[in-house]
Amino acid sequence: MRMTGSRHRLEPTKLAGILLSHRHLDHSGDVNNMIEAMTMGGTEPRGMLFAPSDALEGDDPVVLKYVRTFLARVVTLKEGGSYELGSVKFTCPVRHQHRGEVYGFRFQIGQASADYTDYADDTECRPDAEEGSRPVDRRQKSEGRVQKAEVQSGLTLSYIADTRYFLELAEHYRADVVVMNVVRPKPSQLDHLSAPDAEELVKAMRPKLTVLGHFGMRMLAARPWVIAREMSERTGCKVVAASDGMLIDLEEYEASSRKPQAASAEGDNWPSSPSPQATSQQPRTADSELGV
Repeated sequence: MRMTGSRHRLEPTKLAGILLSHRHLDHSGDVNNMIEAMTMGGTEPRGMLFAPSDALEGDDPVVLKYVRTFLARVVTLKEGGSYELGSVKFTCPVRHQHRGEVYGFRFQIGQASADYTDYADDTECRPDAEEGSRPVDRRQKSEGRVQKAEVQSGLTLSYIADTRYFLELAEHYRADVVVMNVVRPKPSQLDHLSAPDAEELVKAMRPKLTVLGHFGMRMLAARPWVIAREMSERTGCKVVAASDGMLIDLEEYEASSRKPQAASAEGDNWPSSPSPQATSQQPRTADSELGV
């Protein structure tokens, strides 16, 4: 009943590609099934698979060789590589610090929004900044670039897959929307992000929306929707916790919607992340061409 209640309305035959961040079974367990479903059991060869080399090579590749023949193309991911699938462009900016070969993805959909990235760089979101305890707005210092950002269109979206925290993550994955895997509520010896790590990234990147996911048992016990809400309050940035069946309307976060408005004296009131019982209230999103 629980699985049925959170079942996604996904039509695999409409997918154009599958992206695999790494070979670990909690991420790759369905890849062969999805290839079969996307190609109607191989009777309609089509689509592309993007995967790291250690998911495709060696003595025990997780992508079975016989299903690869069902695909139009198999692409091996590399650090710093740039890729295209239809109108979607994406990169694998940096190899992650995790067991095996692991990559995240930074997507560019539509017109480039470099000026928006500059805008994010110049708007600090540090509650401990020297001007006081509230987020520091530095947008007046780059007014010309902000005006350009108004007319840009498109969306940048980053997915930070499994990794331990390192300083370059923020530089590589800055985007309008950031999805990151956060396994633990507190720092640990695991090569995974913790909630404090995620908060540091939010402060540095200042995305329009951050989605926390891939929770471990300790994170679930700590109530991730509460952690996300408190993180929003401390940073002044919108942070939500992923939940089963969650749908997000990405059009709301396109770069063209960014306006050079000064920070409100009252602050922004972000909606809190829903508890698992409230997932039916999540906004809907358009169908995707990618299966990640």
